Amino acid sequence: MKTLLTWVLRILGLLLAALVIALAVAAFTPVPHDELPAVYGAGASSVQPSTTGLLRAFPELNSPIDNPQTPQKAELGRLLFFDPVLSESNEMSCASCHHPDLGFSDGMQLAQGVNGEVQRNALSLWNVGYSAHFFWDGRAPSLEAQVLVPLEHPNEMQVGDRAALEAELAAIPGYVDLFENAFPGEPITVLNVQRALAAFERTLISNDSPFDAYAAGQLDALTASQRRGFAIFRSAATRCFECHTAPTFGNDTFRITGVADLPDQEHDTGRAAVGDAPDGAFKVPTLRNIVLSAPYMHNGIFSSLEEVIDFYAAGGGRADGIANVDPLIRAFELTDQEKTDLIAFLYSLTDESTLPAIPSAVPSGLPVVTPLRNPQRDIASETNANPSGETVGSGSGQQIEVQAGETIQAAVDRARSGDTVLIPYGVYNERVVVDLNDITILGVPNDAGENPILDGQGKLTEAVIASGNDFEIGYLTVKNYTDNGVIVEGVTNVYMHHIYAENTGTYGLYPVQSTGVLIEYSEVTGVDDAGIYAGQSEDVVIRHNVLHGNVLGIEAENTVGAELYGNHAYNNTCGILVVVLPHLTSKVSLNTVVYDNLIEANNHSNFAKEGTAAAIMPPGTGIALIGSDNVEVYNNTIRDNNTGGIGIFSLTIAFDKSEIDVGDRPENIHIYGNLLSGNGQQPDPFLAQLGVPGSDILWDVSGAGLKVDQPEDISIFPPLLPTSTWGDWAYNMYWNTLNFLIGLIS
Repeated sequence: MKTLLTWVLRILGLLLAALVIALAVAAFTPVPHDELPAVYGAGASSVQPSTTGLLRAFPELNSPIDNPQTPQKAELGRLLFFDPVLSESNEMSCASCHHPDLGFSDGMQLAQGVNGEVQRNALSLWNVGYSAHFFWDGRAPSLEAQVLVPLEHPNEMQVGDRAALEAELAAIPGYVDLFENAFPGEPITVLNVQRALAAFERTLISNDSPFDAYAAGQLDALTASQRRGFAIFRSAATRCFECHTAPTFGNDTFRITGVADLPDQEHDTGRAAVGDAPDGAFKVPTLRNIVLSAPYMHNGIFSSLEEVIDFYAAGGGRADGIANVDPLIRAFELTDQEKTDLIAFLYSLTDESTLPAIPSAVPSGLPVVTPLRNPQRDIASETNANPSGETVGSGSGQQIEVQAGETIQAAVDRARSGDTVLIPYGVYNERVVVDLNDITILGVPNDAGENPILDGQGKLTEAVIASGNDFEIGYLTVKNYTDNGVIVEGVTNVYMHHIYAENTGTYGLYPVQSTGVLIEYSEVTGVDDAGIYAGQSEDVVIRHNVLHGNVLGIEAENTVGAELYGNHAYNNTCGILVVVLPHLTSKVSLNTVVYDNLIEANNHSNFAKEGTAAAIMPPGTGIALIGSDNVEVYNNTIRDNNTGGIGIFSLTIAFDKSEIDVGDRPENIHIYGNLLSGNGQQPDPFLAQLGVPGSDILWDVSGAGLKVDQPEDISIFPPLLPTSTWGDWAYNMYWNTLNFLIGLIS
């Protein structure tokens, strides 16, 4: 018996020692941190000084250090681009699939290789030098690397022996001289072929279209139809501008649109085959010269822009039952005229002023592609305006009053930078577009103190769309719009105040990709996403507003430097949401302070549109911090929210890890001095599925640097939360131990 007891004590001692060692290891194992990008991507991108807020700076060309751009390289690359000598059979050139007269595409549904079709449509090369990822799936990290893929592909140029190609080029006197001029003292190599072709492709810049002239202040550079189409392009209904961002009208993200596979074709997984991405994600292509390069999408399934618009209007692939379509893609309705206007705007993105000439001959003496007639060029010439070339000047700071029987838009069009447009009391059934800088729009209340009303009658998408810097709007009622109340996009210095927005669709007040935003003394109700939404913006103040009856009261999404205070949010699904979402230009949610707000009884049922990020928010949420970093929440009164007062969660609560291209952990969160009561009394079933009770404060045990300095008489989950008195070792031990246990039971 004594021997058995001895062994039991020894085993217990060993277990205790193992536990001590495990805790020690946990204490000295750092909590993992997300790595922030060097460039955040938040805030305005408009160029100053400018006449409009639409003038945007192009990024730097992605030219590597070992391949500086020179005219000699570009000229060598131009001749190589058109020369079939680069192919094994001497029959196929780069221009075979990227013909300059077809928008540097080939006019085919699927690109044609030497042995038949390849799997994808040939991408346009216009402005390709600004890209960071190449091919529909982004497999190549540089233009130089991209060149090598078709060069050696067995169904494209079929180069199997690089030395043989180098010898063939070295035997052509014209190329000997051209390579020596481009790469003095260096031999002819495949690497220098790559460099020369990449240098040529970096010259394919389209930046002098009618739209660019309009953005520079030539207001007659767009037709009336194109201006209407541009408003639709920026609409919160279509949301074209959020993926096809100016000035390139494309970006380097990968989106799931849900395009169907072609009949009898193997399923194309897109980015998932080469990177950490969900099935069906493809690169967002540029819309520059888009009218010249039909057919469209990664597999060329649509032969016309009309078909593309119809696809998106139906909600993309959701209409065909594809579940993981990008949340920015939602169904919308356009009249025939609106569709015509949108396509007219896309024609305004046409510019071939730097179109390279097809050489009459190349050094190899092999035949080159023949020039082609593209009828879309003629249509573009007929569609686009013939501007005077005059740039609009500044105003005199005068007040321009909307006259009886006049539209607000007509008065705005008469205004110049520095002017104020006054709207007398009345009901106006229109959408107003403002592109000039330094415009102020103010309502003039009637004797009863009632503000003028913009009423969309459930038909119009937005009340106001503005892309002008130094924009002010106030003393207005906007209601019954299908997608948004007031949207301001891409500019600096935005002031919205004393606006009542009701039943305006997705958002009430909506600054996006803007810098220096102030929204105050406004009230929003009845929207199916966020009453006030600051997206991908920087230096934002949202104060003294009332939000009720919305899905989200206030949302700061992928925004840097937001200050939210003095607001009253009640009877929403969620009072305040601070979040970072994937696949946006801005890759962070940083430096937010939330204080002195009254957040109460946000228990409204969630009526967000299916497939949107807002649709996952459980009713009864006071404040939700999802994936955001460096957040302070203090001196708020947060009460009677049925699911929870403050929730701190990783982005993985809503997205699969493969869908996330941002840091997903909430880090460096400090919660202190709040009055919390009555929260978590009737938690949403969503929490029960996670095995989490309703509480005043909820944490999913993700992220480093959480500090909760609140009185002990509140309900919390887990039962112990880190405080500012904890040392790093204590936080590490607690975090590592909890996550180890969670891993065991999950």
